[in-house]
Amino acid sequence: MKRFLLVTLAILLVLSLSVFGKVKIVYWQYYFETKVKAIDELIKEFQKLYPDIEVEHVTFPYEAFNEKVAASVPAGTGPDVVNLYYGWIPKYVTSGYLQPLPENEFSDEYFQKNFFPFVAKGVEFMGKRYAIPIAVRSLALFWNKDLFKEAKLDPEKPPRTLQELVEVAKKLTKYDKQGNIVQAGLATQPSGQGHHWIREVLVRQFGGSPYNDDYTKVTYHEVPEALKFYTDLITVHKVGYPGFMNDDITAFTSQSAAMNIDGSFRIAALKKAGINFGVAELPEHNGIKSNFASFWANGITSTCTGEKLDAAIKFVKFLASEMVMEMWLEKVGELPANPAVAQKYYNDPIYGPFLRGLEYAHATFFVDETAQRKVMMDAVDKVWLKGVSPEQAFREAAQEEQEILDKFWKSVGK
Repeated sequence: MKRFLLVTLAILLVLSLSVFGKVKIVYWQYYFETKVKAIDELIKEFQKLYPDIEVEHVTFPYEAFNEKVAASVPAGTGPDVVNLYYGWIPKYVTSGYLQPLPENEFSDEYFQKNFFPFVAKGVEFMGKRYAIPIAVRSLALFWNKDLFKEAKLDPEKPPRTLQELVEVAKKLTKYDKQGNIVQAGLATQPSGQGHHWIREVLVRQFGGSPYNDDYTKVTYHEVPEALKFYTDLITVHKVGYPGFMNDDITAFTSQSAAMNIDGSFRIAALKKAGINFGVAELPEHNGIKSNFASFWANGITSTCTGEKLDAAIKFVKFLASEMVMEMWLEKVGELPANPAVAQKYYNDPIYGPFLRGLEYAHATFFVDETAQRKVMMDAVDKVWLKGVSPEQAFREAAQEEQEILDKFWKSVGK
């Protein structure tokens, strides 16, 4: 009996250590189905490697995500690791949500070895780095091959220039008897990737630059031709309009839009939907190519300390490993952030155009991504809904955005 009690106590001790000896960290991201499923799988793999660490995965709708972070982190009830858009880093840092990545764990050498060069710059604010990505993104032109065939267009020849883009989009657009669009030749959704296409692609292709070198001054209004090209698609050529079929994603996925400019993250969903699509580099203009690079990154919140901080560092590094990047490309469709991994897919017909786009892409430094996105959306709305000229709309947009920049840089003493 005594021996039985001793064995029982020993078993209970082992069980208690296995339960109470674990360090639990909480990971937050916004809800995007393919990402959620991928992270759930990766957490299982991580916990096999580190059985003493438990990771709780929590998601929220995109629209409510920043509000949840703002309410929880200062109160100490939020995540230990948070997945955030790189353009939110300045706002998250100045709001006290993030802590700098420990330099002994995330050195210059670590960044040089594991990421494209623009990543280190993209996660840096006031001399400190705050997050690391699993993957990176660029934009490309998606086209529906079946709708090309239906319009008697070569399904293997997407438009290569902006002029060709307009011509092809017009041939692909269908209208009802009242002149309403029933099939968009090209989806136009500034709230999606449209605002990036205008700011970082069209502005540069028409000979301008969206900002000065240190992002303290807005300069895109100097080339109103960029906004005019975009809004002419809606008001003059009438190949699409914002909100058609609710949004560009729904329109393209339901085969109600023949072309769309979108990110590599859309690939997995389109494959799942069974769309017969192709991918091409963004159309050039006057020989000028440009693209927009972006990424979501994992940062450690300011309230994460001690054993939780050690566990969070392990988890963040695991999510940036080559194995995870390979899996992420397959499951989510986002591009590997490590050039060595990306090189394997350079000639792939689907991933290749996105990877080639990274060679000439620009990653916008946002001080308030939400507010800056809205400025560009409002500029488009002023033209197509209120009849304001593209010149005036772009000028007013620049004035509004300059106020946002001035307020931010003043708040950080610059």
